[in-house]
Amino acid sequence: MAWNIGDMIRRRFVRSLAAVAIVLLAGATAGAETILFVGNSFTFGAGSAAMRYRPGSVTDLNGEGIGGVPAIFRRFAEQAGFDYDVAVETGGGRSLGWHLAERRARIDRAWDHVVLQEYSTLDAARAGDPTRFIADTQTLATLFAVRNPRVRLHLTATWSRPDLVRGGGNPWTGRPIAAMANDLRRAYDRAAAQARPVVRGVVPVGQAFICAIRAGVADADPYDGIAPGRLDLWADDHYHASTAGYYLEALMLFGAITGRDPRSLGVREAAAADLGLSPRQAGDLQRIAHRAIATDGACGQ
Repeated sequence: MAWNIGDMIRRRFVRSLAAVAIVLLAGATAGAETILFVGNSFTFGAGSAAMRYRPGSVTDLNGEGIGGVPAIFRRFAEQAGFDYDVAVETGGGRSLGWHLAERRARIDRAWDHVVLQEYSTLDAARAGDPTRFIADTQTLATLFAVRNPRVRLHLTATWSRPDLVRGGGNPWTGRPIAAMANDLRRAYDRAAAQARPVVRGVVPVGQAFICAIRAGVADADPYDGIAPGRLDLWADDHYHASTAGYYLEALMLFGAITGRDPRSLGVREAAAADLGLSPRQAGDLQRIAHRAIATDGACGQ
């Protein structure tokens, strides 16, 4: 009889532990920080394997099966022990103003973090003009802050486009490859300054591209071929990023948002292997991201 009572006590104890574990797991899931990515093809990874990368790991608010840079970010976060509930709202060739006008109902809710990425030339009709971008950033910052006064916004300053450096009729024709990235960064800084304190900072992705070129990790001009041992950060259209370029973008966002050194992911990081990047390439890009974050993009100026 004593053995039966002891057995019953042990069973009840085990059941109690299991119940506690379930509660703790439920609490951990409920406590995941939410993060929304709003942008266009530079966010969803057009022209590369990134576009359809692990779409089930993020919530595509448009139902288009997008994984993109947000899914790579999520993969980094998982490996680093962070818990993020990641959502994506993107449209190819669209501005932030378009998302406000056409997709507001999908994004107008409480978020812990929001990442905003503007059209590649700031204004499709007036290349280089930041007027609408600055105004739309302010409007979005207000919208998200109403839903959650503690929301943290980050702006993704994008990269130079070699096709525009080569092509005519734009502010960057014939200028050094770094010029467009640095012009864009200045515009993003202006937008951030007008929307503080909701906007916490600018992530200098475009300047990280230039850092990679200056460090000998990436090639400066995809039109004349890629130098041996160097990465091409652009897709075949010399406009969108390559897989390596989007990987660098995700590293920059990971480091800026989490505060974790991108090098801590290690050269055998899982997303790099999934996307076909070698350990050496992953390590080189992690090192560049670390340097670009540490200098706030100054290594690309």
